[in-house]
Amino acid sequence: MSEPNLSVRGATVYYGHGPARRRALSDVTLAFEPGSLTLVRGPSGSGKTTLLSVLGCLLTPDSGWVYVAGTNVIRLSEEERTAIRRRHIGFVFQAFRLFHSLTALENVELAATIAAGGRRTRNASKQLLARLGLERQFHQKPDALSGGEKQRVAIARALINRPEIILADEPTASLDSASGEQIAEILVDLAERDSKTVVVVSHDERWLRHAHRVVTLEDGEVKDETWPQAAHVRNLPVAFC
Repeated sequence: MSEPNLSVRGATVYYGHGPARRRALSDVTLAFEPGSLTLVRGPSGSGKTTLLSVLGCLLTPDSGWVYVAGTNVIRLSEEERTAIRRRHIGFVFQAFRLFHSLTALENVELAATIAAGGRRTRNASKQLLARLGLERQFHQKPDALSGGEKQRVAIARALINRPEIILADEPTASLDSASGEQIAEILVDLAERDSKTVVVVSHDERWLRHAHRVVTLEDGEVKDETWPQAAHVRNLPVAFC
């Protein structure tokens, strides 16, 4: 079993002030290992998105600790946390968050260029998009792409800097069943073949047959953890960086 490269210990988050103050996370302790995909589920308001923001170093908990690649990020400055995010974490969002004025290739290149300090990244971006089955979409802008194609571009953007950790917020919620299944297979393959640590937050029940672990949140607390026994047999023609 691999050592966790992402974890929270006793994380508690409050929103609001005075009488309106409420607790979004309550003493959450979880660890995430390379080679596995964890599904975080629960009703609206259960703390799923808050937890993902804490794991991604986008939100600092009011108490508790967050460790990314062995580093306690709570002790870091905002600049140092930004460097940790760029080096170790890739994000995939429900709304894709692509730049509509840029082509698929340019969207991936931009992410790589920002992190690489301006070094040329075109070949690496082309190779990754091709491996995701998008070699014919290099020069198409998002408005010309299907939902599944947009999400694959978003995944390529998340992978271009070779992070060990992938955090996905409702990555299939806006997709039809076939496209959603394809995205799920890609993210599972990242965990199983490339030993990425993948955390998916979703209401989508289809993820239950893909996840290696399922964490259920309720009222900001971990109510249940299960490890489904479903076999994962993959024959995808996709090799990731």
